[in-house]
Amino acid sequence: MRMLLINPRFPESFWSFRFAIDEIVPGKRALNPPLGLATLAALSPAHWHVTIVDENVEPVPLAPEADIVGVCGMGVQFARQRELLAYYRSRGHYVVAGGSYASLCPEKYAALADTTVAGEAEYVWPAFCRDFEAGAPRALYRETGTVALTDSPTPRFDLLKLHLYNTASLQFSRGCPYRCDFCDIIVMFGRRPRVKSPEQIGRELDALRAQGARQVFFVDDNLIGNRTQAKALLRFLAEYQRRHRWRFGFGTEVSVNIARDEELLRLMREANFGWVFIGIETPDEATLKASGKTQNVGTDLLGALRTIYAHGIDVLGGFIVGFDDDTLESFERQRRFILDSGIQAAMVGLLTALPRTPLYTRLQQEGRLIEDAGDGDNTRLGTNVVPKRMPYDAMLDAYRQMYRQLLSDRGIAQRIRAKLRWLRAPVYRSEYAAADKLRIVLRLLAKGILPGGPHRWLAFLRTLPLAAPRRLPVVISDWITGLSMQSFVRRRFASGAVEPSRLERRVRALRRAAARYVDAGRVALAWRPGPPRLDLALSGPLDARFFARIAPRLERLLRHTHSTLTLRIEALHAQHTADLQRLLARLARYGDRVSVIVHESLRSRIAVDSSVFDLVLQPRGE
Repeated sequence: MRMLLINPRFPESFWSFRFAIDEIVPGKRALNPPLGLATLAALSPAHWHVTIVDENVEPVPLAPEADIVGVCGMGVQFARQRELLAYYRSRGHYVVAGGSYASLCPEKYAALADTTVAGEAEYVWPAFCRDFEAGAPRALYRETGTVALTDSPTPRFDLLKLHLYNTASLQFSRGCPYRCDFCDIIVMFGRRPRVKSPEQIGRELDALRAQGARQVFFVDDNLIGNRTQAKALLRFLAEYQRRHRWRFGFGTEVSVNIARDEELLRLMREANFGWVFIGIETPDEATLKASGKTQNVGTDLLGALRTIYAHGIDVLGGFIVGFDDDTLESFERQRRFILDSGIQAAMVGLLTALPRTPLYTRLQQEGRLIEDAGDGDNTRLGTNVVPKRMPYDAMLDAYRQMYRQLLSDRGIAQRIRAKLRWLRAPVYRSEYAAADKLRIVLRLLAKGILPGGPHRWLAFLRTLPLAAPRRLPVVISDWITGLSMQSFVRRRFASGAVEPSRLERRVRALRRAAARYVDAGRVALAWRPGPPRLDLALSGPLDARFFARIAPRLERLLRHTHSTLTLRIEALHAQHTADLQRLLARLARYGDRVSVIVHESLRSRIAVDSSVFDLVLQPRGE
């Protein structure tokens, strides 16, 4: 039996860190691999031939030799997951849908997939495999019981291209004891954390060592949900690290009340945890109580963060604006808190209602959900919630302005200095070889610091810990993080008015370059000013001169404006395939804004990397 498992491409978000991945970190394509698919592969029969393709680091195969094609997905991936399911199903493959969004909303997949797998896979996936081999697979497999994680196998890390990721992933626990009304974790995994044994984690770390991994992210939604079990794990990890010469640097997600447990912090440091992600959400205590975020109530949040820093552990943070009691003034309160906290990777999202959460149910009853607004990405410039105490458009403007201030060169530097006052002996040290460390620093200087001009140079110099070089890796990491987020905000949070004179100039240049081919009916060019989008269709015989003229003009349009491009390749002579590939190479830097549609008759000889470009496989509505 041949099975292809696919992780669809994510749309760009803060979590993509595109500037860091594309410009700074050598040889990486994404942050984390698809751990769920590696686990699914381990749950499959040993005699099945399983292939995993992560579209975030490599293109999907358009004509795979596969009996089954399984496509996972989170809510933010649903549009691409749906397209991939439709494409492979139309070509005769048996398609299976799964992932967190299918677990929350299996009804959305009834018409898309031959089989939908909802919930944890340890028991229901082997049942599907048995039924498929017997020729009687069901349309829906849904886990309704409790999965013991001691039954979870070591993931097939050997099927992942781990060298392309910044960090490897593994999981110790599922479930969270808290009741945050906006969170879907307890909907999927329950409130009683279930754990693997330390010995299981040891076997998984052995497998990761065999693949050369050095940085590991425990993807648990709250590693300390069961503190007794978490402490047992940390003691095991510290001993494992001693036996293997501190091979791994770890990171994970925890709740802020970790700061109240000195033993827990000490054990985290001893196990070599360099960073933790904490859902802080808001410094407003009344809002925390109203949203069920009780674990943050009654805590001096800044003091808690500084306690964590004092143990050498860096903090990444999640924040939310748009709760019922929030006003436009809430953005300034959040901004000041984040600056004082020193958190560089501060992911501030507008409140988004996720399906099946208590928040979603309440807002649906109140008529405050925006239909078709999307519910998968809470870091975009928009939400599916009608705010209660501020106009929607004014909220977006305040959100945009808050991020611009946080991600100014001054804002980046201010947070680094605030953090270093407390983070005096960081656990984190870059795991790269010396040559790669030097390459990263030189790339940061050449592509990040120097282009920013004198103000950025001064801001950077003021953050250098000249008297404490041990803290330099944290400073370098924070500048890479800050500039990555700055790049995203500048490109994605641009205001509606996009330099009309510059747009018109670029479009006129394109029209002139393509005029003779348009007149001959070989090329069609359509421009839509709001939001700016260019449709370019290649539909007749072309020559090398066309590509030479059009390529630099398209590149300048994408570089200097916020336009998107749809490139339709309807006809192309074989001798110009290389010209097209050179064009795509020039546009690759802006691939997240380039959709490519290749006529089916040309797909066998025109290669388009779907991990770089939005390769359209099925018709989409305008």
